This record gives sequence, structure tokens and C-alpha cells, in this order.
Amino acid sequence: MNLFKIQINNYRLLKNFSMDLEKDLSLVIGKNNTGKTSILSVLNKFLTDKNRFSFEDFNIEFKQELKELILEEEVIDEKDFKRLGIRLLLFIQYTEMDNISNVSKVMMDLDPDNNVIVLGFEYTLDFTQFIRIKKDYREFEAAENEKKEVNTDYSPKNIFDFSRDNQSNYFKLRRRSILYDKDTKLVSEDNFIDLDREKINISDIINFKYISATRDVANKEVDKTLSGQTSRIYRRTETSDEQNKAVVDFKDKLSETDYHLNGIYKTLFDDIVKKVRDFGGIKINESEIEIISTLQHRELLEGNTTVVYKHDSDNHLPEHYNGLGYMNLISMIFELEILVNEFKREKDKNPADINLLFIEEPEAHTHPQMQYVFIKNIKNLLSEGIKKDDGEKRELQYIISTHSACIVADSDFDDIKYLNRETANSVIVKNLKDLMNEYDEETNQYKFIKQYLTISRAEIFFADKAILIEGDTERILIPTLMKKIDIEEQCKFITSGKEDEYLPLLSQNISIIEVGAYSQIFEKFVDFLGIKSLIITDLDAVDEEDKKCRVTNGVSYSNYAIRFFFEDASLTDLKDYSIERKQFNKVDGRWVNQENGKLCVVYQTKEDGYNARSFEDAFIHLNKNYVAENKDSFKGIKHKRFFENDYDAYDLAENCVIKKTHFALDILYHSDEDLSNWKIPSYIKEGLLWLKKD
Repeated sequence: MNLFKIQINNYRLLKNFSMDLEKDLSLVIGKNNTGKTSILSVLNKFLTDKNRFSFEDFNIEFKQELKELILEEEVIDEKDFKRLGIRLLLFIQYTEMDNISNVSKVMMDLDPDNNVIVLGFEYTLDFTQFIRIKKDYREFEAAENEKKEVNTDYSPKNIFDFSRDNQSNYFKLRRRSILYDKDTKLVSEDNFIDLDREKINISDIINFKYISATRDVANKEVDKTLSGQTSRIYRRTETSDEQNKAVVDFKDKLSETDYHLNGIYKTLFDDIVKKVRDFGGIKINESEIEIISTLQHRELLEGNTTVVYKHDSDNHLPEHYNGLGYMNLISMIFELEILVNEFKREKDKNPADINLLFIEEPEAHTHPQMQYVFIKNIKNLLSEGIKKDDGEKRELQYIISTHSACIVADSDFDDIKYLNRETANSVIVKNLKDLMNEYDEETNQYKFIKQYLTISRAEIFFADKAILIEGDTERILIPTLMKKIDIEEQCKFITSGKEDEYLPLLSQNISIIEVGAYSQIFEKFVDFLGIKSLIITDLDAVDEEDKKCRVTNGVSYSNYAIRFFFEDASLTDLKDYSIERKQFNKVDGRWVNQENGKLCVVYQTKEDGYNARSFEDAFIHLNKNYVAENKDSFKGIKHKRFFENDYDAYDLAENCVIKKTHFALDILYHSDEDLSNWKIPSYIKEGLLWLKKD
């Protein structure tokens, strides 16, 4: 039995949200403010006793819809009214091998082919409360207007102020089991079991625990986080396994110690006991006062168990001596042990049918190596599931949310759920394993994308924008080119008096991905991510024999990426395209030129009467004097005397550049402080300026 899908409506950014879950690990990723914490929050509020909702939990668009309905003069008919508010649907599937004694109470369909149960949780406004809130707000509004008439300086409260203070008087919690139609894969809202009325214990079906990103870990001398956790581990061990030999031995030793301490206490407290006796022989129920030893095993561990680090046979270092990374990792392992024991529940109770654990941002306080260690070992650590003493086992499902590229890089691609903002007020989620369906099974393109991204470029999952480049030259130079544009553009904004409106490229969350000549293979992935992306490539003109040549002598081009995105446009057409003609959106499976497209493909264009073929060609054409002045110290060029003769940029790029990476480093090394002694080729500049815009 497992939870295979969750749906959430109107909760913060989760306007109309649906996410598939894997049988064990679901890795939820996305940049900041894409709803990862909201998933944890809404699960916690509905599945535990922490179910207090506030007005700020409502989705912004829903607030506006609610406002319009409350203010509308015409009263909606009850038969047309649908409950308004926050909803959570949990989709559970079971097999004939599962113990269905708990879920049988919530089954809505006895069809053996329908093995899906849907549990619905909501914080909603029914029709009666809707009519009431409309009436109450009218009275509130009238009272506010009267205050305004009395005091013209008074600012009347609006409908949002009213809702913020009073929503809990109208919105109510409801829990249901709802009929699932196996054919349409939809739920039938009118056919349900009221779980509260039937007094069904949800925790027998699903048990939810979590580890928050806010963890009580600090490497301060007074901190005893790990030591405190050991007593919690013991407490759960004792509760769930009373006959555990270690526990029994521990109690026996404490009883033995109590016996010896009683004799010591008799001497130690003899004076005070004698004073009590002499004071009047005070007796309670004919019993004399006596002070004895009562060492309680729980309290003993609470204050007297210390986690140390063994340095060698003679030296133990206190827990705060290690860095936060180690402490955080160890703390999570301890916390997992505690929660797994809590999933087991009491001795006479079986674990719930579904045990769901949410780990929020395990990368907090940990350096990259610790993040790799965590994700590599988490599956093994939790693979044993929840075992009881009688041998019965329940699987453990767990969700990990992260914005760590290190964790993603060492994860199974098929576990990843990618969150992305669809609009300013809503988020969608995509299964990365669904991306495989976009690629031809007969090619290894999907395998290539999967390996490349998880091994070396996982940070793109958390970027707002992306730059796809061909090779090492661009990789070395792009950050500096971005900085140069920032310097130049900032001067323009200062001159125009709009400095506060300036947003530098380098301050934006931009990922630079080296894709070689394969940018067309990445196009499905770029579309999948849905982020603004710039492809910087070379025109690669060829002659009639399909050999590389000057653009002026070219009849075609050998760049497959350009051919793919521009649909076999001629070389002549390409040379005339403006930046607007190089922008694309994907429509019905094709990249279509559209104004304000999310993808832009740039290549060398005519500049100062010359059209270059490659970056080196374009740079030398614009900056021949700069290279010539520094040629003696440039390590990346040969035939340096050629720069003194009348060779054009194409010849110099082809015959003088020894190694492109060395040439790129030469450019950086010989730049002045403001990067003002050379120019950026126009095709790169216009592409970066396009990317810079929102």
C-alpha cells in the first residue's frame, strides 16, 4: 500500500497543485519560493493536530475570488454553490497482498479492479457560512464607514482586514473518504464518507512525521543537541520494546545502584530527617519521612548521557568540537531513528498502513561532501521500513525537499519532482522521468542528458535563467563579459537617473551550461524547465564542398543547432535576422519565432562591415589593435608577426590561435580594471542584454 499522488488547492502558492509520489523516495526540487515548504506545511496542518490555518495561508488569487463573491450583491443559488477554501487530496493504492483491515472502513467502491482510496481534507466555507460572512461583512463595512464619518482621519478596514481577523469563524475543517472513478481518474465530490462523523482514526491509515529545515544544531559549548537526542532514542526504545535486553539490564543496574545509594542517603540526610522527627514526629498516614534513592532511567539519560567524539583511546572530544556539517548530519540520523521508532507506535498497536516522512532541506549547515554522503546513504538507512516485534512490516515513504545541486547530482533522476512557478501566484510540478517520453527511444539522447546533468550541471534546476554555450572559451569568458555589460549598463542608468532600477546580470540567478554542439539535444530539457534561456553558438559557414570558410564565401553552414531552431533557414537569411527574429517559444512541439520568446539563439552577425564565423574571428575583428599591442605576452597565439601585416580576422583566428582556452585567458589577463580596453562581439552582447531583462 502506498500514497501515489497528492493534490492541493488554494494553499499559498499551491493554487491547483498535483504531485505524483514514488513508492519510497520522492525528491522535491526547485529554486526558492516555489512551494517546497508549503507542501510540508499543508501536510502537517491536515495530518497532525497542528491544524490552525491563517488568512495568509490562502492563495492570493483565491483571496481575490473570495473578495469578489462576498462583495457581489446577487446571492448565488445554493445548488450552484461549491465549498470554498483549502483542499488536500491523498490518493492511496493497495494490492491484494496488503492488509486492508484499516482502509476497509473508508472504501467507497467494492469493484476489485478499483484499488484506489482517496482521502480528502479541507478547510472550507460551506453555503450557510458563506451567507453569514456576506451578512457580517456588510455590518462591519457599515460600522467602519460610520467611524470614518465621525473621524475623517480614520482609515476604514477593508474586506481583507475583516477576513484576516475573522476567517476562523466561518471556515471549518472537514475530513472525508471520496469515491474515485477508475475510468476518468477523477473523484466524485458528492459520494463520500464523513470520517469525523464515523469517528475513523486517520492515524491508523496514514502517519505523518517530518524533520524541519530549522534544526536545533549549534556548535556552541553549551549546546547538547546530540546528547539530548540520545535520551529521546532511549525513550522510544523503551516504549516500543519493553523486553529489550539492553533496557532490562539498564534498569537492573539502576535498581542495584538505588540499593547502595539508600545507605549513603541515610547518613547524608540523617540530620534533616532527625530534625523533622524532633519537630514533632511528623507522620503522614502513620508513615515516617525517609529520603531514598529513586534513579529514574529516563531522567537519568535526559541529563547525563553525553555524545562525545573519540579522538584516540585516551581522549574524547565534546560534541560541539565538530563543525555544524557533521553535527547536522549526525543529528538527522538520530532524529530519523527517533521518528522510525515513533512510526512503530505503542506495543499493542501496529504501524499505520502508510508511514510518510518529510525531510526538509537536509543540506542546511552542511558542506557539499556531507550532502553527497546524505543522499547516497538515505535509501539504505530507511529501506528496512517499519518493523514490529511480531515481524509485520510497513514500508516507509519519504519526501525530501532540497535546493542543493549536490544532492540532485547524486540522486536517481526518476525520483525527482521539479517545482516551477507557472504564474506569480501558482506552482506546477513535473516528474523528471516523464522527460524520457519526449525523446526518441532509438537514440541515447535522454541517457546523455540524464548523465550529463546529474554528474556536472545539476545547478540548472535551481536557476532563474540559463546560458547554453559551446565550449571552454565561452565558459571562461562569459562571467567577465557579463561583468563588462554590467559596468557599461550601470553607467547608462546613472546618467539617466535610474540607477535604482538597474539589475546587474551577475546578481541574477543564471546557470551557465556547456553543451558543445548539442544544444538542440537540450531543447526538450530547456522547454521542460520553462526558464528563460540563451544559446550562444557559432555560425560555422561552409563552402560548396562543405568545408569551413569565411562567411562571405559561404553557401551554407554546418551548425546543427542553428539548422534545428531556424528550420533550415538559408545562410543569407541568417545573416539578416535581427535579435527579435532569434526568439522562440515552443508551440505544439515546434520552436516558433515569437516576440518575447523564452529562448533566444544568437550567433555571429555583421559588425563594422564584417561577418565572423567563430568567437575568435569576431573578437579579433573588433579588437585587432588590442591583441596586437599585447601579442608578445599572449600565450595562446603563434605567428605573432601576422598581426603586423594585412591579414583579416578570419586568417588570424585560423592560423594564429594555438589553443582557444589559452586565448580566452590571455584576454582576461590583459584586461584593465574596468574591462574597457576591448569590445564584446555584438552577437554575444545583444544576447546577454536580452537575457538580462525580466
